Amino acid sequence: MSTKTISNPENLQVLYEDNHLIAINKRAGDIVQGDKTGDTPLSEVVKQYIKTKHNKPGNVYLGVAHRLDRPTTGIVVFAKTSKALPRLNKLFAEKDAQKTYWAVVNKMPEKEADTLTHWLKRNPKQNKSYGHIKEVPDSKKAILDYKVIKQLDRYFLLEIDLKTGRHHQIRAQLAAIGCVIKGDLKYGADRSNKDGSIHLHARSLSFIHPVKKELLQIKAPTPEESVWNACN
Repeated sequence: MSTKTISNPENLQVLYEDNHLIAINKRAGDIVQGDKTGDTPLSEVVKQYIKTKHNKPGNVYLGVAHRLDRPTTGIVVFAKTSKALPRLNKLFAEKDAQKTYWAVVNKMPEKEADTLTHWLKRNPKQNKSYGHIKEVPDSKKAILDYKVIKQLDRYFLLEIDLKTGRHHQIRAQLAAIGCVIKGDLKYGADRSNKDGSIHLHARSLSFIHPVKKELLQIKAPTPEESVWNACN
């Protein structure tokens, strides 16, 4: 049985907001942008929140600058103005934002810290990416740094710095070295999490504010859940 919690305008976890940007701590059930499920996307929830909070008449502008997989939690930043959106898009496209993730995996990697380089090939039918050691046709190079930051009873907490942004990159690269994220059935976990989440969390994000030109550092608390609580 799924006990999926999703965000609404009343329970929205706002991490940062100014006139240009709003950063949200995404829950596992939230979908960032509309898709074929027809579920209300987080972007619409945030629009409703802004409309109510700031008493805005008419339509609220909100631009999606980047995404997180549905079962993943953590920081998502939206643009509140048409001036901020292309600048945010550029920032993410050019990898000028430092993204750090936390992942809870089922086994200790061979090395406590390492750089992983794979060639990821996406299978659209399965909505899954596969990591290869050598380049294969239609693959894209994927690089991440990880380090083990905590040993739990049955799991290991990794901190991950993404160097590229590929489809399911962290999930596929960790699975390729035999370290499957807790709850990630698609990539080889033996069981799912009750709420449909996976233990992958966009923990922190730092970048130069696209309008104010000052360093912005945002951190997202982990979900209230026993394994995540043990990580803190």
